[in-house]
Amino acid sequence: MTNRTLNLDDRLYQYLLEVSLRESPLQQQLREETAQLSNAHWQIAPEQGQFMALLVKLLGARRILEVGTFTGYSALCMAQAMGEQGRLLCCDLAGAYNAIAERYWQQAGVRERIELHLGPALQSLDSLISQGQGASFDLIFIDADKGNYLLYLERALVLLRPGGLLLFDNTLWSGRVLQEQPDSLDTQAIQALNRSLRDDPRVDLSLLPLGDGLTLCRKL
Repeated sequence: MTNRTLNLDDRLYQYLLEVSLRESPLQQQLREETAQLSNAHWQIAPEQGQFMALLVKLLGARRILEVGTFTGYSALCMAQAMGEQGRLLCCDLAGAYNAIAERYWQQAGVRERIELHLGPALQSLDSLISQGQGASFDLIFIDADKGNYLLYLERALVLLRPGGLLLFDNTLWSGRVLQEQPDSLDTQAIQALNRSLRDDPRVDLSLLPLGDGLTLCRKL
């Protein structure tokens, strides 16, 4: 027994997957195709995708916003979990990986639930706000350029409804958050976000050691 989170070695991690992961063959195929790309490290872990799908169901989320979509694995997990009446708005930059995402969404039968906005995400979020869509999203997932995380936070809190859930990915940053002299602006940005969220009275907070660190914020 222990009173702190376990450190998962390879064997224990594989056991975790063996006894809990319910990944579909299509989801696995998408992960395997993504693994062949040079930027495959952008892909979230399968157990994280399953956890996010569970959050969607628990929350009864019908309007979801994702910032940073890549090949579409997290969007696929959430779109399948939200049901036919749900709508997912994805923001990302144009790239060859967009076609991979759309191909798998189509195969999974969820393409009609997903709207893909291509361009700088801050502009997309500002446009949503200017259109009067504040407090209209049930769940927002941020997994994009780390340097803008604090800016995404402010816009997300405008767009999220009270009681809605905001997720930030990579908040443990492979341990680089411990650096006293950060080796990159991205590391500095994640450190700044984590410190800011710790003291933010607008949200309830939990940082989970899931994947590369997943922070859950419930808007008060």
